[in-house]
Amino acid sequence: MAARFLSKSSSGCSLLGALGTSLVGVGSVARETTSKFNCSDIFFQQQRTFVQMGTNLKVVDNSGAKRVMCIQALKNKKGAKLGNIIIGSVKEARPRGKVKKGDVVYGVVVRAAMQRGRCDGSHVKFDDNAVVLVSKQGEPIGTRVFGPVPHELRKKKHVKILALAEHIA
Repeated sequence: MAARFLSKSSSGCSLLGALGTSLVGVGSVARETTSKFNCSDIFFQQQRTFVQMGTNLKVVDNSGAKRVMCIQALKNKKGAKLGNIIIGSVKEARPRGKVKKGDVVYGVVVRAAMQRGRCDGSHVKFDDNAVVLVSKQGEPIGTRVFGPVPHELRKKKHVKILALAEHIA
């Protein structure tokens, strides 16, 4: 559940698995530098999605669900990124929870295993795909959010999720 931060060097962006890269870091924080590639590479020009239809996501709030499968991404039909809202079906649920197995729910993607670049040149990636369940109006169903959530949710107007979160990455 740890977040991994990757930063670019002053000479350009880095690709995972590229020649000439070196990882430097302690614990869950890692930095990757390279001197061979720049941001104009095809890898950074492609529009990539984090969560697609059929993706299983961990639920990180106390709404009662354990696992949700993505049915549809609302903003982009190809998939959802961090902060986007998805429609999902509850596959596993805790007894006496607010949601039951088989319910169709809305959720905000708060963690994604795929790397995401930030404006300052760093990159963030998480160990799992996770979602927080919300109502149709965007209000969180649960009263607690477990684990780290990225601060990019503030740009997507999910401030209540950030207020409930344990740790903001």
